[in-house]
Amino acid sequence: MKKFSVGIIGATGMVGQRFASILENHPWFDVKVLAASSRSAGKTYKEAIGTKWTITKPMPKSMKDIVILDAETDIEKIGKLVDFVFCAVSLSKEETKALEDKYAKAEIPVVSNNSAHRHTPDVPMVIPEINADHIKIIEAQRKRLGTKRGFIAVKSNCSLQSYVPALYPLDEKYGVEDVLVCTYQAISGAGKTFDTWPEMVDNVIPFIGGEEEKSEIEPLKIWGKIEGDKIVPNIKPNFTAQCIRVSVTDGHMAAVFVRFKDKPSKEEILDIWKNYKGRAQELKLPSAPKQFLHYFVEDNLPQTKLQRDLEGGMAISCGRLREDTQYDYKFICLSHNTIRGAAGGAVELAELLCAEGYMD
Repeated sequence: MKKFSVGIIGATGMVGQRFASILENHPWFDVKVLAASSRSAGKTYKEAIGTKWTITKPMPKSMKDIVILDAETDIEKIGKLVDFVFCAVSLSKEETKALEDKYAKAEIPVVSNNSAHRHTPDVPMVIPEINADHIKIIEAQRKRLGTKRGFIAVKSNCSLQSYVPALYPLDEKYGVEDVLVCTYQAISGAGKTFDTWPEMVDNVIPFIGGEEEKSEIEPLKIWGKIEGDKIVPNIKPNFTAQCIRVSVTDGHMAAVFVRFKDKPSKEEILDIWKNYKGRAQELKLPSAPKQFLHYFVEDNLPQTKLQRDLEGGMAISCGRLREDTQYDYKFICLSHNTIRGAAGGAVELAELLCAEGYMD
């Protein structure tokens, strides 16, 4: 695989920093551009971040002295320096849509962490292990945009990454009908640390704006099918969700209750989880976990602090699978929300797009 020159748009935010950390020494991607708002433009990355570096791993030395470009006014310049960009801006939905469209129409492919385009019918929203085939819609998107190279691809909501991967492989054989999920989400999902959000110390907040709607709607697009020039969402499974903010730095946990059309045995579920591999594993993408779904037999696992970094934070941890009195089964899932659920998932998506020839 050739080396691709890439940019990070929104490089100074928490997810932008995570992109920088993950992309340091990446075998396929070389960061050439860091861009942010006009407030940071003209400063070096080190100067722009100051004391606000939130990742445990130090800022990459190779990026410290890169001068920040203006994400909105330097698009033409950025296009001459990169093969594609990652986007993690902190703008309104409409502003984000407009900005990502500008990059795509400037023939710069965009791999986005943002939610703005997740429901655009010809924009693929991809978990590479699950619905990698959705990237085929890019051809239709390019026709709409009038581009040869430019397009937008997005990753799904961070909390979905914990439980959808465990449900999706079971659907084909047993038919997932109804899902009730309660997610317990880390403060980094709000772009916060305990230093910047002291109110979260020793606290739980039973509401995250917009999160429950995303948890109920976005899986249906992931389950959907390409029909003509759009992705048509499925009408099933039926999802209902409650999303709760908990006093944890990183890691989203989900308590899942599921009803099947044809109820499998516990052993059949565990066998599917153990042996499931997606396109990411077939292609041996650099960021893909060797074992996508890990099951823990201990009653007190998975735990956020212990399992969130499993396989570099890209694997999904499952546990406590047992029969339920109202649904068929209930179980626990866990994922790292800023790695698998954000920057890492977007990097893996970019790897998929490169491997399948969409960045050529």
